[in-house]
Amino acid sequence: MHVLIVEDEKSLATELEHFLTKEHYRCDKAYTGHEASEKIAVNLYDFILLDLGLPDYNGLDLLKEAKELEHQPAIIILTARGAVEDRIEGLALGADDYLPKPFSLLELQVRMQAILRRKFNIKTNVIRFHGLEIDGSSRRVSFNETEVSLTKKEFDLLHYLLLHKNRILTRLQLTEHIWGNILEDDYDSNYIDVHIKNLRKKLAEYVPKDWLETVRGVGYRLTA
Repeated sequence: MHVLIVEDEKSLATELEHFLTKEHYRCDKAYTGHEASEKIAVNLYDFILLDLGLPDYNGLDLLKEAKELEHQPAIIILTARGAVEDRIEGLALGADDYLPKPFSLLELQVRMQAILRRKFNIKTNVIRFHGLEIDGSSRRVSFNETEVSLTKKEFDLLHYLLLHKNRILTRLQLTEHIWGNILEDDYDSNYIDVHIKNLRKKLAEYVPKDWLETVRGVGYRLTA
């Protein structure tokens, strides 16, 4: 999952980034509201961790901007504000959850996982598809208890496609999920096609060869 951390306290933002990166999230940081607004406008985030007490921006206005996007990220409000009204307004505007500071990183992780389960209607961390079992916690793929060896990026692609099965994902969406902010990183859009080709080849003996549809000029769609 691609996460934007909007937090003006740099030490906390860095701590969140280190923790979530270890949990296999891809993180961007924004220390100001204007910086966050620019990143939200050009990147496709799955999660936004939003501090309401930004020095240059009303965090609730930023929440409104995010909810106007076609690709709506899940939003967790992180705030030291004690006023119940701020939390109520944030939830009313579409925030998925909130955590008052200080908070436990493990609790944050659990809440993010709970949001993902609700969003994708997942009952467990194991996804089953045509006899394959994909465990999001251990990052293992198996077929009839035989482990299928995938690279990190191949696993990330397969897991992301499964979460969004029956939905067309553009090459841009897949690229940003795997490589993060494409405006800041050196990348080649053909990388996605190469990884998809390798993924198809490895899984061909386990699942139907037409399990992944190529939508010409757009991207890919995993059909259930």
